Amino acid sequence: MKNKPVILQVLPALGTGGVERGTIDMARGIIQAGGIAIIASEGGVWRQHLEKIGAIYIHLPLNSKNPWTIWKNYYALMKVIQTYKVDVVHARSRAPAWSAWLAARKCKTIFITTWHGVYQAKWFAKHWYNRVMTYGQKVIAISHYIAELLQNQYHVEKERISIISRGVDLEVFNPNLFLGNRINLLAQNWSISEEQKIIILPGRITEWKGHELLMRAFAEIKVKYPDWICIFVGPVKHKDHFLKKLLELADYLKIKDSVYFVGNSQDMPAVLALANIVVVPSIKPEPFGRVVIEAQAMEKPVVVANHGGAAETIEDGVTGYLFTPGSVNNLAMILDQLMQKSDDDLKWIGRIAREEVQKKYTLEKMQQKTLEVYNEVLPTPKKLF
Repeated sequence: MKNKPVILQVLPALGTGGVERGTIDMARGIIQAGGIAIIASEGGVWRQHLEKIGAIYIHLPLNSKNPWTIWKNYYALMKVIQTYKVDVVHARSRAPAWSAWLAARKCKTIFITTWHGVYQAKWFAKHWYNRVMTYGQKVIAISHYIAELLQNQYHVEKERISIISRGVDLEVFNPNLFLGNRINLLAQNWSISEEQKIIILPGRITEWKGHELLMRAFAEIKVKYPDWICIFVGPVKHKDHFLKKLLELADYLKIKDSVYFVGNSQDMPAVLALANIVVVPSIKPEPFGRVVIEAQAMEKPVVVANHGGAAETIEDGVTGYLFTPGSVNNLAMILDQLMQKSDDDLKWIGRIAREEVQKKYTLEKMQQKTLEVYNEVLPTPKKLF
């Protein structure tokens, strides 16, 4: 370990979201570049995968926002930094960032952050709590939208910000892979016939993801397209009242037989391959919106609300379509135009979209740019290669 750079990433837990995926991707990139990758979190589905790729996993209760737990994590992380002779501490979420920043400062270790979310800051204490994510020697923003937020709301100097978009694994999200059996299994499980054409909204069942908006837009044009259905793929909280509201709305709009809530899926390439059109109608701006580039990588036309980081991944009318955020009529109009197109026309839009992803949003580009940030702050004898 003497001559290898040691990078410690800290995050709340190893769940299935974008923060976690980015952490795992970078652990692999660090190891491939000749470094030592350490991940500290409260565990989750990625733990065994980390150990398989050769990363070091440290279990700590970093998912807690309790001040006493944050303080205890500070001492625990200080011990980790000293034991493994950590060169860079990389924080990816606010509560663990407080512990990590305190530990890095005490140990005189380089501290950087990645700003993954659109954190609410309507009152002073919340703004102060969020500010720890600006304390990095370098602050990685996952989109231009986030970079502007950092400069305008938190006055982070432009030279400290590195804009690094999320990346998609083009070997996993590859429309040329043989996915027939996986697609057929999904269709059987969801009781979908070959004749049906499919709009998919991938995302958690929560109000700001725009499920209600899509349902209302779909209801406006459904009578013209009896073979089309709308599938919502994503987890839902236990006893969630919003899901009940959506089911009641589907009944009211007379589209309940054409709307499917199928829960979470561990096979998103197959889910996206099943779709004819993918819609990301978020009511609030997305910090980036990884699912957009995943859908594009699978050669699917994507319709996206025109705000936030997700809109940056679309060239309107070329690689996808942008609609006015919150507008049922505008979304319905764009869907109407797309649903009139032939399968070949939809595939052509998708092919152009994948070509753009190959140029701008690959996993390798994201890894390489992040490694370059590490090298900016690492001392010369310990550069990654």
